[in-house]
Amino acid sequence: MQIVERAYGLLELHAFDQGDVRAAAAAILGELKLAETDRLAPRTLSREIITGVDGHQSAMINRMRHGDMLRDGDTLYTLEVAPAGYAALCANEAEKRADIRMMEMVTFGAVGRVWLGGSEEQIRQAAAAIDDTLASLKGRAPEARR
Repeated sequence: MQIVERAYGLLELHAFDQGDVRAAAAAILGELKLAETDRLAPRTLSREIITGVDGHQSAMINRMRHGDMLRDGDTLYTLEVAPAGYAALCANEAEKRADIRMMEMVTFGAVGRVWLGGSEEQIRQAAAAIDDTLASLKGRAPEARR
C-alpha cells in the first residue's frame, strides 16, 4: 500500500516471509542513505481505557468505525500516536498479546489512531503490549516548529 500526501505519506510492505520485508526495507533505506535509527521516536498524544461502555454509547461509536463492533459492557481503548505509522505496529502487537477486537486503525496522516474493544482484562493486556512496544522504539526527536 502506498499513500502520498503533501506532508505525510505511507509505504507499507507485506510478505509471508519477514526476511523479505526486512530485505526490502533495507534496500529502500539504503537507496535513501538512511538507517532505521534515523526514524522519529514515537510520541503518544493520547491514550485512554474506558470501562463499562453502555449499549447506547457503543451504538454511537459503532457508527463511526471501520472494523469490528463494540458491545454493551465492553472496554474501549483509544490511542493517538505520532508518527501515524506506529499505529500499525501498536495494533499488531496488541493483537498478538490479547484477544481483542480491532475497532479502528488509521496509519497515515499527521496522527495514527487505534481503537480496540474487548473485556477489561484483555484490553489491559493489549494496552501493556502497546506501551512496551512504544517504549522499546528509539529514534530522533521531532524538529521544533518555527
